[in-house]
Amino acid sequence: MSDFDRALAFVLARENGLADDPADPGGRTMRGITQRVYDAWRDAQRLPRRDVALIEPPEWTAIYDAEYWRPAGCVALAAPSDLAVFDTAVNMGAGRAKALWGQTRGLDAFLWARLDLYRRIVLEHPAQGKFLPGWLRRMVLLHRACVGGTP
Repeated sequence: MSDFDRALAFVLARENGLADDPADPGGRTMRGITQRVYDAWRDAQRLPRRDVALIEPPEWTAIYDAEYWRPAGCVALAAPSDLAVFDTAVNMGAGRAKALWGQTRGLDAFLWARLDLYRRIVLEHPAQGKFLPGWLRRMVLLHRACVGGTP
């Protein structure tokens, strides 16, 4: 199993269905892929747009590789840092994940910085606080996958 396949399996275990919460700024999402990202990808492939709920495994694999894994710089990272940055890219955007990795020194600092980002998001946008328990659960699972134990 490649590093990308291993990281994708981790992400897909957490991004496993259709979500359409009006409070989520990402909007309608299936398997972690937003409608906006899916539309842009299908446009680039010269395919007609369709509901993200209809996304198929080869599409989400291609999107995760092209829109998150590669842009976040995961190809150049050793495991388990590649997983941490990839999961962050999926959750917060590839640009933010790559920048955060560049601003921190090592995996532990990166994971703590991601936790701090969640804190700041909730402080600046209190309505996002409803997502905090899920974000924290995901961080515990990511920590276990990357370094073992509990944070």
